[in-house]
Amino acid sequence: MTTDRAAYERRSSAPVIAPVEPRKLAKVPFVELADGRLQGVVSSGSDVERVYVSSITAGDHGLSCNTNNNRPCGGLAGGSRACNHIRALADAAVAQYGLDRVARYLKADLSDGGDDLWAGLHTTTAPNRAAEVFASFLRHLAYLEVEPTTDPLPELQWFPAAAAVR
Repeated sequence: MTTDRAAYERRSSAPVIAPVEPRKLAKVPFVELADGRLQGVVSSGSDVERVYVSSITAGDHGLSCNTNNNRPCGGLAGGSRACNHIRALADAAVAQYGLDRVARYLKADLSDGGDDLWAGLHTTTAPNRAAEVFASFLRHLAYLEVEPTTDPLPELQWFPAAAAVR
């Protein structure tokens, strides 16, 4: 083991995948591939107290974008053309996970070998999932307050212990 790796990487029984390239956390502080969606939180460019909760569903490529106060995004034209928040979310996801992984998760057709995620998406309108996505973001934020320790966290006990993995 090298000494330049973070302590959590040395203790982890699961491999830690490094981001494909660095991304700006100020614009998109939270992005994840979960619950059948690419979802995340995007900062507002005009109001420091407002964030947008955006998502793209896998398969049907449904778009959803709302403020943290559950107001619809004005830039989501007709619900089927991506607003700037959803585009920023997709760009952050590609930087974090790589184009191939994001396209595979969303079931986007990149058969022409292109490197444009949007060319492989056939977007529609999706139901509002802002509450679920924002709750996931707040759960992740809570881990920033946990003191570093090698002791197991009770809410993560569903992960197998390192000795149990074969």
